[in-house]
Amino acid sequence: MIPSKKKIAVLCGGRSAEHEVSIESAKNVIQCLDKNQYEVSVIFVARDGKWLLLDSVDTILNNPALQQLKEPFPAKPLLFQLGHAIPLVIHTDNALQPFEIDLIFPLLHGTYGEDGTLQGLLASANIPYVGSGVLGSAICMDKEVSKRLLQQADIPVAKWIAITRTDIPTLQFEAVKNELGLPLFVKPANAGSSIGVSKVKDEADFKAALALAQQYDTKILLETDIQGREIECAVLGNDDIQTSLPGEIILKTEFYSYEAKYLDPDGAILSTPAQLTPDLVEKIQALAKKAFVVLGCKGMARIDFFVTSGKDIFLNEANTLPGFTQISQYPYMWTVSGLAYSKLLDTLIHLAFQRNPNEHHGL
Repeated sequence: MIPSKKKIAVLCGGRSAEHEVSIESAKNVIQCLDKNQYEVSVIFVARDGKWLLLDSVDTILNNPALQQLKEPFPAKPLLFQLGHAIPLVIHTDNALQPFEIDLIFPLLHGTYGEDGTLQGLLASANIPYVGSGVLGSAICMDKEVSKRLLQQADIPVAKWIAITRTDIPTLQFEAVKNELGLPLFVKPANAGSSIGVSKVKDEADFKAALALAQQYDTKILLETDIQGREIECAVLGNDDIQTSLPGEIILKTEFYSYEAKYLDPDGAILSTPAQLTPDLVEKIQALAKKAFVVLGCKGMARIDFFVTSGKDIFLNEANTLPGFTQISQYPYMWTVSGLAYSKLLDTLIHLAFQRNPNEHHGL
């Protein structure tokens, strides 16, 4: 008897500023999922929050790079019916049709996708999903909370100050400069892909940076600039945790901005594996594993570091739903480490099924 294919729904789009990046990630995952093992569909979350089941995966595959889907496109509304055996239903012609899936592969980068909100919804609906649960997702999304936990675990991080929008009118540039030095970074506490992040060199920069960051979050992180190499390490697993060979981002710009990541082909060079001594590789991998556990991650995470000329290592941040675009480091680091893209996806799906979505601890 031929085993039936697993029904995998790739979830992309979303309400965050990383909407277009999510679509690019979905393209690559759809193309690399083994069609002999999986029956693949696409759930698209529009910018207004509507959930839509696309009639064809080609709608995503044929979409121009880093562009929104052009309406109209063939799709049907999806609704949740929590408490039902089949919680997702297709709404067509005033009728509800059950939408049966085995697992959701979420690629909703940023707010409402990797901050624990989506994970809570899927866990409540008893739908298995790839990646970290509610707690790990929420912790890693909040840069202040994650830094506090990392510090408590004796994992070095850059010096920082956390403020809210209400602090801005009385915030003194000179006091911040004396505390953190110059240059410094201003960033939303909850955002990804370097969206809303600014490098500050003077008071004029500071005011503009605060104005930009508060467009994306009510909490803002002010952070000292660490002069060093930007090193990343991919982590994979639930309890048996594996790390990839580290990769390096060699910048051609002031910092690794959204434009340098996705729009400017000359913004950065990705060097993987990074040219590091064996002892540094070992230290980075050990810190990545430790951070993965401390922050409550499951399934996967990309852990980002700075390595100074004096070989000091500082953890920058952990990303629980890293990019899967053509230039994304997470899958590429695994490819270089000997785990092919399609096999990586198989492993992530296996890890998702391995976890119990109803298990409260570490949801």
